[in-house]
Amino acid sequence: MINIDLDEFRKIMATGKVVEEEMLKTFHLLSQEALKITMEINNKYHTEEEIVDLFSKLTGRKVDKTFRLFPPFHTDCGKNIVVGKNVFINACCKFQDQGGITIGNGVLIGHNVTLATLNHDERPQFRQNIFPKPITIGDNVWVGSNATILQGVTVGEGAIIGANAVVTKDVPANTIVAGVPAKIIRRIKDC
Repeated sequence: MINIDLDEFRKIMATGKVVEEEMLKTFHLLSQEALKITMEINNKYHTEEEIVDLFSKLTGRKVDKTFRLFPPFHTDCGKNIVVGKNVFINACCKFQDQGGITIGNGVLIGHNVTLATLNHDERPQFRQNIFPKPITIGDNVWVGSNATILQGVTVGEGAIIGANAVVTKDVPANTIVAGVPAKIIRRIKDC
């Protein structure tokens, strides 16, 4: 089904280089598979075990049995998501994961969070060019409802992303950030 091997796809996307036309064909194939699996997740009741199995199929990786997801969930690829243990993703989240999304252990992701790993060239004549960069979320992070985390951002262990924040830069461990664009509010007490 995929004209580029999945491991090769992940390696190419990890380079951060402009996405070439051949890779866009792979994007299309992966997005069709993701649509099929997310339709299954989103349009009927599933037990926790079934959600773990479906998310494993969506990501192409074994997902730990402690993973929890409240549908609906949307992604336009799925195959470049890695989740740790005891991860909870609340309803209506949207992951654009071609560039890679890594979520650590004990992470809580609130309602309607968007994680976007792709960007376009700002020059109009090259606007169709796509540049991938990964998002990494450290252990025990809490991402508040309606937050958006943009490409290339690393969120440090224990951090809190405030509701409605737009995170454009790395977030230090054990800090609280909020706002548009997100700024450090303070360090977390007792850390």
